Amino acid sequence: MSSTTRRTALTAALVTTLAAASALMCAGTASATADRDPHDIVYVQTASPGGNHVLSYQRDGAGVLHQVADVATGGKGGQLNGSQVDHLASQGSLAFDPAAGIVIATNAGSGTVSVLAVDGPLLTLRQSVPSGGAFPASVTVHGDTAYVLNSADGGSVQGFRIEHGRLAPLPGSHAALGLSTDTGEQQFVKTPGQVAFTDNGAKLVVTTKANGSVKVFDVAHDGTLRGAATTTDQAPGVPFAVVTHSDGRLVFADASGRVTSATLWTDDRVAPAAAVATDQMATCWIARNRDTAYVTNAGSDSISRFRVGADGSLTALGRTSTGAGPTDMTVSPAGDYLYAQTGKEGNIETFRIHADGSLKRTSTITVPGAVGGEGIIAP
Repeated sequence: MSSTTRRTALTAALVTTLAAASALMCAGTASATADRDPHDIVYVQTASPGGNHVLSYQRDGAGVLHQVADVATGGKGGQLNGSQVDHLASQGSLAFDPAAGIVIATNAGSGTVSVLAVDGPLLTLRQSVPSGGAFPASVTVHGDTAYVLNSADGGSVQGFRIEHGRLAPLPGSHAALGLSTDTGEQQFVKTPGQVAFTDNGAKLVVTTKANGSVKVFDVAHDGTLRGAATTTDQAPGVPFAVVTHSDGRLVFADASGRVTSATLWTDDRVAPAAAVATDQMATCWIARNRDTAYVTNAGSDSISRFRVGADGSLTALGRTSTGAGPTDMTVSPAGDYLYAQTGKEGNIETFRIHADGSLKRTSTITVPGAVGGEGIIAP
């Protein structure tokens, strides 16, 4: 073989080798990219009376959460009298505003609300403002408006305008709820449970737990409230938490041990559509994934799931065991994972959601300082 032929053969072999190596590298990169979920971040609030923190976690391909950041909110969490695994006794104490790129945290023990700027899984404290009442425990966002539920002293709601990633109190948006002011051993069941916007932002819904009612406010285009709330009696039910469903439907977790669906009419009346018993204790928190509703049963250490029909019908689909004291939950935007806080140990349990809505636990992690804490979101 001539030297020229030999060089040509070596060059061809080298090109072939490099091409193969490049193909393998590209295949590896494509695989890694395919394995990454763009919605794999979870934020959780400790709500600790010693100092509130928001921690961020990232989920890996096996469904395991790994801590990325831990940021103090500058305020304190709180604990209602009588509460055990659920110190705030509320749903939605942490909220995310994707347009402004912020997380809003409630500091129940300080009477303040904190704003944290979001950079992927990283958080930076930007602002802390008075909540407009005592023991802020729930917050909801629609467009450039946020409302905070203050649970103590009979309860109240306070609105805020979101401007340049900061909160400014909204004139004409404060309303007292006139609920129980009992601070005895049963305080945790007599405070309101959640504030939530309807999907179109036109109404604001407040659950009142053992006060036995649901309150609905009309919201004007500028975010202010149009008069007093319309109150619908739900007694002997104990409406704790709520999610919206299709066509104005509301679905409630009822602490008396049932799930109820209802129609919210234009006159703000809440008309029951269906109710199904969970046969579990302390059915208090609820999360929605398309037409499936999940509820945590804090007294029975379980999550029950229900199919919600277009007509509001409810079909029980079974339940999954959890750690001690399951409370607040959130579902990943892709609808493939559910994250549940278990308050007794301060854990987060991660579940993969199967096509039929059933759950398989993929990990359990302990959140530092989060025993009894509530507030979890997956943006």
